[in-house]
Amino acid sequence: MSMNDPLGDMLTRIRNALMRNKKTVATPASAMRKRVLDVLQAEGFIRGYSEVEHADGKREFEIELKYFEGEPVIAEIQRVSKPGRRVYSKVKDLPLVSNGLGIAIVSTPKGVMSDNAAREANVGGEILCHIT
Repeated sequence: MSMNDPLGDMLTRIRNALMRNKKTVATPASAMRKRVLDVLQAEGFIRGYSEVEHADGKREFEIELKYFEGEPVIAEIQRVSKPGRRVYSKVKDLPLVSNGLGIAIVSTPKGVMSDNAAREANVGGEILCHIT
């Protein structure tokens, strides 16, 4: 079965696992998912992730979710740019998520990064998701 939005699938798996208070969640591996997970780990929204290869040759990421005093660190995770509607932003128009308490993950010509890193690098790009 083909998947139209692999990144949206990963975000939904994370959202569902957080609602059920799971410690880890698995998602199929891809380069884009790895770059987004790197940003989530660097910004402190997940504990980390590891790549697992199964006997049939399929690779998955095991994502360790992060909780603080029993509550998930990620309060909301929302896909912005979708396959049917891409959302781009110039560097001066990058959104502030929750007055700067959250982040927007942006795909730029210099790689996938948080909105703060994109402002520092002075690049705009496609807004992938918002996380608070």
